[in-house]
Amino acid sequence: MKKNSIVVLIFIFLCFVHPVYAEYVLPYPSYMPGNKMYQVSRIIDTLKNYWYWGTIAQIKYHLGLADKYLVEAKTLFEYKQYLLATDALLRSDAELTGIIPLIEKGSVEGKDMSQFENTIVEAMQVHLEKLEVMAEQLPGEFLWTPEKKDATNLSIRQMLDTAISIRQNIVNTLRGRLQRFSDNT
Repeated sequence: MKKNSIVVLIFIFLCFVHPVYAEYVLPYPSYMPGNKMYQVSRIIDTLKNYWYWGTIAQIKYHLGLADKYLVEAKTLFEYKQYLLATDALLRSDAELTGIIPLIEKGSVEGKDMSQFENTIVEAMQVHLEKLEVMAEQLPGEFLWTPEKKDATNLSIRQMLDTAISIRQNIVNTLRGRLQRFSDNT
């Protein structure tokens, strides 16, 4: 009898509990360069582009890869693997270039994109926080000198500024869209 009443109380409690809101969280680092599975995961990431063919699925796909590559870049920067880190940062930026056109395409298709716009704004704010910390901690320029090859000058600060600008433009664009949407309703 006591056990049944506890189950009923738990059921009632769960019926009246409001959903919990969690902040946007970046993923845990995936396979990193040097791991045997790294190239396999990159190939799978590319192949997934053909699997996620709808507008909303494409938004989730590109946002997920932008997150993944930003985490990869952050981790590689922490280990002073600047050449690999800048490559990952550029890939993260490239994944974000199609987000706004996909949002617009979804709107034209008659889909309510406000939920995704809010999610993307939240994600970009997390990205901006991480990038600003990196910009404070990393050198502006770095001369990458591998063995038996020519040195490469990495403009880390310029790449971080570009990444920050891309994300800030996305935030500004989507906030403008959300404001127009709320003004119209």
